[in-house]
Amino acid sequence: MSQKVILACHQCHSRNYSTTKTAQDRTERLQINKYCRTCGKHTTHLETK
Repeated sequence: MSQKVILACHQCHSRNYSTTKTAQDRTERLQINKYCRTCGKHTTHLETK
């Protein structure tokens, strides 16, 4: 069973990406390094609620 999550930039808080994750495997929030078009550089993107 997978769950849809939205990723937001850690610096500017813009919601840029959406992805899926399995609820059974991961209990902590997802954290991925991705490119932010608003900041213009690679930043850490965190899972939002």
